[in-house]
Amino acid sequence: MNALILVDHGSRRAEANEHLETIAARVQRTFPGTVFAAHMEIAKPSLADAVARALSEGAEDIVVVPFFLSPGRHVTGDIPRLVEEARASHPGTRIRLAAHLGDSEHLSNLVLERAANAS
Repeated sequence: MNALILVDHGSRRAEANEHLETIAARVQRTFPGTVFAAHMEIAKPSLADAVARALSEGAEDIVVVPFFLSPGRHVTGDIPRLVEEARASHPGTRIRLAAHLGDSEHLSNLVLERAANAS
């Protein structure tokens, strides 16, 4: 089984954290595995908690997707470190790290779409 873990910063605002859950549910519709949401700070679950949950549900291949636009501290340092820790803690599981969202060529198309639909 495969799993995706979307990880964002986390917020004190429940609505902001619920937004990542909504995105995870949308991705789940087409992903052939299970999709989880995780947060770096403030909110739960943590990335380690999401990895543990994915493993408890039978995941053998986990991809961590940083839900960030810019390559800040979490993207360049914290998330790679946490992924390495998860790999060390679960040596029989393939745990991979995807690029953050801001690295995608598709982002410019989204910006243009939003601008075209501005009110």
